[in-house]
Amino acid sequence: MSEMSEGKIKAMKRYVIGIDIGTSGCKSIIVDETGRIVATYTVGYSLYAPRTGWMEQNPEDWWNAVIYSVGEVLKESQIDKNLLAGIGLSGQMHGLVALDGNDNVLRPAILWNDQRTTKQCEYITDAVGGMGKLLSLTNNPELTGYTAGKILWLREEEPEVYEKVKRCLNPKDYIRYKLTSEFATDVSDASGTGLFNVKKRCWSEEVLYALKIPCTLLPLVYESSEITGYITESASRHTGVPKGLPVVGGGGDAVIQTTGTGLIKQGMLSTTIGTAGIVAMALNVFKQNREGNLQIFCGNKADAWHVMGVTLAAGGSYRWCRDVLFSNEKARSPETGENIYEIMESYALRGSPGSNRLIFLPYLTGERCPYADETARGVFIGLTSRHGREDMTRAVMEGVVFSLRQVSEIISKADRNLVASEIRTSGGGSLSPLWRQIQADVFQMPVKTVSGSGEGGAFGAALVAGVGCHIWNSLEEAVGKLKVETENLPNESLKDLYEDIYRVYDSLYLKLRDTFEKLDAII
Repeated sequence: MSEMSEGKIKAMKRYVIGIDIGTSGCKSIIVDETGRIVATYTVGYSLYAPRTGWMEQNPEDWWNAVIYSVGEVLKESQIDKNLLAGIGLSGQMHGLVALDGNDNVLRPAILWNDQRTTKQCEYITDAVGGMGKLLSLTNNPELTGYTAGKILWLREEEPEVYEKVKRCLNPKDYIRYKLTSEFATDVSDASGTGLFNVKKRCWSEEVLYALKIPCTLLPLVYESSEITGYITESASRHTGVPKGLPVVGGGGDAVIQTTGTGLIKQGMLSTTIGTAGIVAMALNVFKQNREGNLQIFCGNKADAWHVMGVTLAAGGSYRWCRDVLFSNEKARSPETGENIYEIMESYALRGSPGSNRLIFLPYLTGERCPYADETARGVFIGLTSRHGREDMTRAVMEGVVFSLRQVSEIISKADRNLVASEIRTSGGGSLSPLWRQIQADVFQMPVKTVSGSGEGGAFGAALVAGVGCHIWNSLEEAVGKLKVETENLPNESLKDLYEDIYRVYDSLYLKLRDTFEKLDAII
């Protein structure tokens, strides 16, 4: 084939696929060269809690969801598959998928929100020489959600399984293996393992040596837009995408979904309300995480980093509210066709700003930031007989936003240069007009959504794939395709009210910390 013919074929490539392996389901989307979403499809799967504080999933459920969702977007879009340029991957971070020598899954995947590794995290910190040394090596504290503690837990608690382990992968990278037969990850997802040197963008040999974890267990590391492999014949047969299609590095969902909102340079704050709540800012230069109360990961650009804090139960708190306070409406919704979240929002709208002085602490699964405490529990403060579903639902929404503001203040205190003038919000919570307005009022800052922001990590993965497969020349060009779809301006008349309530909220955890510990100690 002549160079001219090859150039023509490259110029014809118009579409990319983004795949996100979320906690509750897999989303696949197709995006064209203008940044427009052509098709989207989500397949749900189950989450298992074999013990209190444990969270697991079956990796084959992810793969089956990928097969089905990719097939559906190809069918819905009716595009010529020969015009596909590549695939980008996003996924829940920190999970552990353990494979044997035949690349078979040895046990259910241990997820990011699993809390079983407290003992292992303490050991890791001590083994590398204390918190200061750990931060100098990985730039992050060892959190119970991280992958390193899970590997040690497996070695200690299931030695018969660990003896067979030949590969350890994060969730999206298991899907990469199924698609390409390559063992690879990207720098942003690797940053959340607890085994990665975030400054040098490579595995930390010193940490691996201290923990006696063979480097052969870990995948090769790529930048987010680099091609990591190509669709195999088997994967093509299962998914319907052409054999040989490139698959790029992609990113961990907490990072790449903010890329999908345009967060690639300093000056903008990103909030994400998914199962977890995430507050993030882009960093143009590496920043040392001296206090260890934030997470600083590699960004989806080779010369950028990403500072963030994660609150564990954002959308998770809203789902709890749905299941407990709106169980009847939820049960009837398949018959009535009503959207359960629209019903909930209609109730919250009847409540007043401040929820009639009712405050909710969203610690339903412990907490990571602003306070790392697995014993923390959800609380309603100020509940009286006059409060109903209206105020309780709104209090849950406000409590989540108060938690996001706490995280943003920690980021600002860490570096005075990290100042934002607007918020880009994404995730399922960004689809709620009320939740967007509450953010604007609590932060007293404009809140915007952009095209694709409701599609989470899948959209960011598609943008990164478009850069790696030459639809766009740079990530700046890719995010330049984004269009502002909604904007909520702050209501200045609510500034004092929310400030007063927030200050009360901000003081509550420290007052309740001993209570949480005592409750947790009761058998």
